Amino acid sequence: MTDTNGDAANSATDGRADGSKDGMRDGVTDAAKDQAADAAKDEADAAGGAEGPQPPVKVMVVDDHPMWRDAVARDLGEAGFEVVATAGDGPQAVRRARAAAPDVLVLDLNLPGIPGVEVCRRLVGPGSGLRVLVLSASGEHADVLEAVKSGATGYLVKSASMEELQEAVRRTAVGDPVFTPGLAGLVLGEYRRLASDPAPAAGSGEPAAPRLTERETEVLRLVAKGLGYRQIAERLVISHRTVQNHVQNTLGKLQLHNRVELVRYAIQRGLDEE
Repeated sequence: MTDTNGDAANSATDGRADGSKDGMRDGVTDAAKDQAADAAKDEADAAGGAEGPQPPVKVMVVDDHPMWRDAVARDLGEAGFEVVATAGDGPQAVRRARAAAPDVLVLDLNLPGIPGVEVCRRLVGPGSGLRVLVLSASGEHADVLEAVKSGATGYLVKSASMEELQEAVRRTAVGDPVFTPGLAGLVLGEYRRLASDPAPAAGSGEPAAPRLTERETEVLRLVAKGLGYRQIAERLVISHRTVQNHVQNTLGKLQLHNRVELVRYAIQRGLDEE
């Protein structure tokens, strides 16, 4: 006689066991999926792309030599940058930059109509997110310092390779100061000279320095020493984006307009020597 009750019981037991195993497998799978998703998100955050692929850097090229201008624009476009405009003289550069709103302006200094440093002054200022990378045939110290004082983030001479230019545009887009080798020391040296000027006397109406957080001060100190955002992130074991946020917060507190002014502020207070 067949033991139907026993078979049913065994079947039920097997069913519960299988169900339990399936549930465990599903739980493990879901946990693994969650871990994988978290890991992918962490990697995206570390790369500065937590919300998916970042749009290409928008670039405008300004040079009075058509063949050179067109070649630079073409090569940058082929490298993945979005070339939104070009210009061949100063007034045209100002008009088109305001209309096209590039992230980075690759700017020659010797321009008809308005010189490059004046173009820079007119376009870089309060409320402007534009960053300027000067690309000039001149490596004269006076030209470099004048360009930086006018608001340029970086300075390359035209003997640089296309690979160097592409990397300089990428770094300029995130606010890193980029200079042809040998020129960075010149700029920092000039800031130190300016910082040695007498400070304003007490009671002269100068506002008190805003209070920075400990982390903002730490980031500012490394900026003054010439480190780029990624180098600072590695040194402090924080993300590249977090460094950018600290710098932006500090610029706002100090009412400064760009990283060049921030470096000068830090050097004037001796932060680069700590």
